[in-house]
Amino acid sequence: MGALVLLSVVLIVLDTATRWVVPIRSALVTVVAPVQYAVEFPYLLTSTLQFSLTDRNTLVALNEAQAEEILRLSHSVQQLASLKAENDSMRALLDSKARLPDEVTITEIVGIVPDPNRKEVIIDKGRIDDVSVGQAVLHDQGLFGQVIEVGQLSSRVMLIVDQDHAVPVRVVRSGVRSIAGGSGSVDELFLEHVPKFADIKVGDVVVTSGLGGRFPQGYPVGEVATVDSDQRSGFATIRVAPAARLSEARHLLIVRPSEEPSDLPAAVGSEGSLQ
Repeated sequence: MGALVLLSVVLIVLDTATRWVVPIRSALVTVVAPVQYAVEFPYLLTSTLQFSLTDRNTLVALNEAQAEEILRLSHSVQQLASLKAENDSMRALLDSKARLPDEVTITEIVGIVPDPNRKEVIIDKGRIDDVSVGQAVLHDQGLFGQVIEVGQLSSRVMLIVDQDHAVPVRVVRSGVRSIAGGSGSVDELFLEHVPKFADIKVGDVVVTSGLGGRFPQGYPVGEVATVDSDQRSGFATIRVAPAARLSEARHLLIVRPSEEPSDLPAAVGSEGSLQ
């Protein structure tokens, strides 16, 4: 033991006073390095794994937070889009209201009649709002339908495309008069009993004629989409695309003309028991 201590002292003195020990120390470092790496490897591996796991967990947490933020932003954007669409619709209605010669009331659709064979909606205006059977109902782009049943707080409106609905119309370009009857489909009307030689073309604008006193004249009804002249009969089959966005409407205008309309035909209903 004493010899080792003496050897150590001698080596320390030599290393301090001379450079004789430098080659020996370099050789020893080279020989001991693998052993040192082997001893430190478990600690290095553990540290690396901990860092990797921590980094991964941080990234996962960050991704989750970003995903939640994206969902919140998406929800906000959807709400803003809905509000913008509603505001645009209301602005268009107010613009239409300002241009109409008759007194109108803004109303909102609050329900749809759950009958596949009927094209009817429920609105939030009724008898206390001076709504009456037979009043015309407009969307911002054109005729929507008419009131067929009135309750105290709500009313039922039949769309112009309902199979039982009909409205006297006129083709703006040529002046040809006809009746626009509902097809039962939300995107088309048919002009009834039009002679096949009548001056009606695709693209012609169709408006209410005012005949019969039910609808004031000049309200847009639709645009002629197809004209098919049947060679086997004297009449043409004319399809009209509605001007109003019937399936998208939420807010509507109820028209109160200066003169009350005549009694409503039985085909489109009568005053009922809505509440």
